[in-house]
Amino acid sequence: MSVSPIRPVILCGGNGTRLWPVSRKSMPKQFARLNGQDTLLQDTLRRLEDAGCGLPVLVTREDHRFTVAAQAEEIGVTERKILIEPEARNTAAAICAAAEVLSRDDPQALMLVAPSDHTIGDVMEFSAAVARATDAARAGEIVTFGVRPTRVETGYGHIELFAHHGTTNSAQSFRRFVEKPDFDTAERMLESGNYLWNAGILLATVATIRAAFGKYAPEIRAAVRASVRAARADLDFLRLGAEFADAPSVAFDVAIMEKTEGKVVPMAAGWSDLGSWKGLWEESSKDETGVAMHGACHALDCENTLLFSHDNQVELVGVGLRNIAAIATGDAVVVTDLDASQTVSQIVPVLKSENRRQAEEFPRCERPWGHYETLSLGSRFQVKSIVVKPGGQLSLQSHVHRSEHWVVVEGTATVTIGRKESLVSENESVYIPLGEIHRLANHGRVPLQLIEVQTGAYLGDDDIVRYEDVYERT
Repeated sequence: MSVSPIRPVILCGGNGTRLWPVSRKSMPKQFARLNGQDTLLQDTLRRLEDAGCGLPVLVTREDHRFTVAAQAEEIGVTERKILIEPEARNTAAAICAAAEVLSRDDPQALMLVAPSDHTIGDVMEFSAAVARATDAARAGEIVTFGVRPTRVETGYGHIELFAHHGTTNSAQSFRRFVEKPDFDTAERMLESGNYLWNAGILLATVATIRAAFGKYAPEIRAAVRASVRAARADLDFLRLGAEFADAPSVAFDVAIMEKTEGKVVPMAAGWSDLGSWKGLWEESSKDETGVAMHGACHALDCENTLLFSHDNQVELVGVGLRNIAAIATGDAVVVTDLDASQTVSQIVPVLKSENRRQAEEFPRCERPWGHYETLSLGSRFQVKSIVVKPGGQLSLQSHVHRSEHWVVVEGTATVTIGRKESLVSENESVYIPLGEIHRLANHGRVPLQLIEVQTGAYLGDDDIVRYEDVYERT
């Protein structure tokens, strides 16, 4: 009898506030290249593949579906399921939805649930921890993973072990979950040697997860099952039904784990949830003075400091800094004491209340056909740089309030205006009158880059009437 494979379930949600301004709602940290060539999502996909897992299931929201697909394809993960949540409802509903979808394939399969925005330095130890958990999971247990702490940490939830289990690495019962402690409590926890950090990773069979929701969170299961029954294919995504929004918004640990007797497997795998700039500093390579630098940075007479430039056109220089994180993007700068960096997220609602675009959006906006970036914005004009990837095309559309000028600077554009289609090459331009139906496409083999100048009374992105769209956004 063949053994069912482990199916990884990767949670790709999040509001992107804790590592602001590099992480934002429009592009949370799992899609950023924070500490290497790959994004955190790509690192997660590779790590789970190395752990012997099968075809992944990724749960995300509408705004990020094409980013998830593109980043998976970039590293060769072309076979996967991507579930689209109609509304974010926290981790319990997301995990329940994945279990319901996987039950159609194999209800006895193991599902390994992992966030997409964590980092694990020792992949071999992580794989060994997963192997240590499989017997208990196949026997009907929900197994969570705890990290052996290396320091006093107030930013993580903890798991209290039974005293006689403190030094073993096997799947074991545990006493309770402990919310993020204050410093004195966290210090006592570390000294006791009887607590683990809660990594937010779990392993169980699909049938076990479904039964747990039926017993402990039936209202979540009812809403999610209805949404799965109403789900429909959308390109190569599975769009969950609107009933998903009826599920209570609650974390899986609260909905299930705190109500059941599960197991925990301790591990020492160099895990971090990168929940603050200090967390990134701790995981980064540093010089002999404790200075970590990412991007276009220079440090003079600095100690225990993080310098992070997200834009190679922005040179970040630190002079005489001690225990500081300085973060620069093309449109925002944060300077914080490392020990206070967990509070950076508190500035986001303030900026949002002031209608600052930086609160949630980047100047560069990713789209399924490529990306665009705002270069200049006035009351009646906007200048954008637009890049259309080979084979990409924008929707057939019109605008009510603006006209557009396109100047091609690289590649060849196929431009439709009204009933006429034409090729526009480098150093050529075209004008699209207000209200005219038009489309831009790149049928070439190299990226198409152009400068777009918009003029009109209203320049918002919602001034688009779509008639046809290969990405089904009409």
